[in-house]
Amino acid sequence: MFFLIEYDRPRGAIVQLREFDAASRQLAEDVRLELELDLNRRGVEHEVVILDAPSKEALRRTHSR
Repeated sequence: MFFLIEYDRPRGAIVQLREFDAASRQLAEDVRLELELDLNRRGVEHEVVILDAPSKEALRRTHSR
């Protein structure tokens, strides 16, 4: 499972968290790129990452913030 996370570091907050199944890696990458381009155009400095984890609970254990 892949998780696309948009994170606002100054606020210490997740702005959005989207889940993609294992077969949708390319879709997750495409969505990440579109999001990063949109944030850049708007001058919003958020971190955007895709993480691979077996579940949301596992993701929260390994990436607590």
